[in-house]
Amino acid sequence: MDNTPYDDVFRTLLTDCTELMIPVVNEIFHTHYTGKETICLLQNEHFIKMPDGSEQERITDSSFEIISEETAPIAQGQKKRYHIECQSTEDGSMIVRMFEYDTQLALENREFTSNILTVQFPDSAIVSLRHTKNTPEEMTVKVLTPGGRVSYTVPVLKVKRYTIHELFERKLFFLIPFHIFAYEKDFKELEEKKKLKQLEAEYASIRERLEIACQMGDLNRYAKAAILDMSRKVIEHIAVKYKNVAKGVSRTMGGKVLNYEAKDILNRGR
Repeated sequence: MDNTPYDDVFRTLLTDCTELMIPVVNEIFHTHYTGKETICLLQNEHFIKMPDGSEQERITDSSFEIISEETAPIAQGQKKRYHIECQSTEDGSMIVRMFEYDTQLALENREFTSNILTVQFPDSAIVSLRHTKNTPEEMTVKVLTPGGRVSYTVPVLKVKRYTIHELFERKLFFLIPFHIFAYEKDFKELEEKKKLKQLEAEYASIRERLEIACQMGDLNRYAKAAILDMSRKVIEHIAVKYKNVAKGVSRTMGGKVLNYEAKDILNRGR
C-alpha cells in the first residue's frame, strides 16, 4: 500500500517528537506511563515473503519500545513493544496488514533456546483518521494452531471523536495535526469566508493553547513548532481543492515560515 502524506506526518512526529507518543499509548492501551520512560524507535522497514517466494517491502508507521523508568514500583526496567498504524482510508484489509506486520516484528525479535522458539507479538493499534459508523472499536486476530487457539485484539483510536478540549486535557498533542479531519465533510460550506472565520478562530485558539502548554512545561518549543508545521501540512493536503480553507487555516497556524522554524530551534539548541 502506498504511503500517504498523513503517514509521513505521523512518522515525522514520532521521529522528531517521540515523547508525544506516550499519552497516545496511555489513551489506547489504558496504560499509566508517566512520560519519564525511555522510548526506543525500532526498524520500520520489513520484508514479507509472498506465496510465490518473492519478498515485498512493508513500512510500518510506528514500531517502538517503551522502557519503564528504573524507579517504577512494579516493573523496573521493563520493556514493552508497540506497533501503531495510521489509517486514513478504510479498505477492509487493514487487519490483514496489521497481522503481517505483527508477525514480522515478532519473528525479528524471536528467542530460540534448546528446542523452543519463542515469538512475542507487540501490542498493536490503529489510529483511524476517517472513521465511519461501521468502524469497529477494536479488531481481533484469531490464530488456529495445532496446539490450540490464540487471539489478540487491535484497538482502534478514532481521531475525529476527540474535541480540541479533550486533546489538550489528555495531552494528546500528537493528534492535533489530524484534528482537521473532523471538518472535512464541511469544507464546501466553510469555503465561504464568513463561515471560515469560526474555523480560523478555533485554530488560533489551538496555537494559543500550545503556547500555554509550553509555558506550563507540558510541551517544549521544538514540539510546538513541529505540531504547527505538521498541522499545516495535513491541512494543505486534505483541503487542496478548497483554497480558502487551506489558506485561511494554514495562515492561522503560522504559514510557510514554519517550514524551518522547528529545525531552527533545534539547531539553536545544539
